[in-house]
Amino acid sequence: MFDLGIQELIVIFIVALLVFGPKRLPELGYTLGKTMNEIKKAFQGAKAEMEKEMQEVKETVEDVKKDIKNPLELKNELFKDIPSLDDLRIDKHIENIARKEIEKKE
Repeated sequence: MFDLGIQELIVIFIVALLVFGPKRLPELGYTLGKTMNEIKKAFQGAKAEMEKEMQEVKETVEDVKKDIKNPLELKNELFKDIPSLDDLRIDKHIENIARKEIEKKE
């Protein structure tokens, strides 16, 4: 975790023994171990919560992907009721009216 060797651990132990004394050292070790265990549990809980949220996001993205249609199909569906530009040309309408008038006269 901290890449401490035996020599470093011995130095830390001797300093702690001198600072806290032999009577308080076991109590200090117990408290330190308990604190480290609680921190570890908190990190594991946070990690599990993040993984759960990420899974929910992935599922939402997959649902959206399934709902999205092919862009051309979507365009055709959206514009199916709109007349094409050829249908809107005025000269075609005039031509059709003229053709009908000619057919009536004949």
